[in-house]
This record gives sequence, structure tokens and C-alpha cells, in this order.
Amino acid sequence: MNIDRLVFAVAGFFVLASVLLSIYHNQNWLWFTGFVGLNLFQAAFTGFCPMAKILKAAGVPPGEAFK
Repeated sequence: MNIDRLVFAVAGFFVLASVLLSIYHNQNWLWFTGFVGLNLFQAAFTGFCPMAKILKAAGVPPGEAFK
């Protein structure tokens, strides 16, 4: 897997996990869902993604989006 696919996978997991936590634990977990969505939105325009930087430092091969 390359960085692009892993970023999408991690973001999707975080969104699903935080929605489930908001249903079964506390509604404040929806703030985390909003944070993930906002980060994805800004990454589309700026090209800066903290998760992509972490994965690049870990040696994951880059895709086309986060070069």
C-alpha cells in the first residue's frame, strides 16, 4: 500500500470508530470526527497532511497525492 491509500484507510477507520464511540459512549466523540473531516478538507487544498508525513518518515512508499 502507498501513502495515499493508507491515509484514506486511517481516516475512514478514525471516522467509523469515533461515530461508534459517540453512539455507545459519549457524543463528544463527534468532535474528533469533525477534526478528521476538517483535516481531509484542508489537505485537499494545501497538500499538507500530518498522517502522510508520519507514514513517509516510516518508509511507506509515496503515492501521487502527497509527493
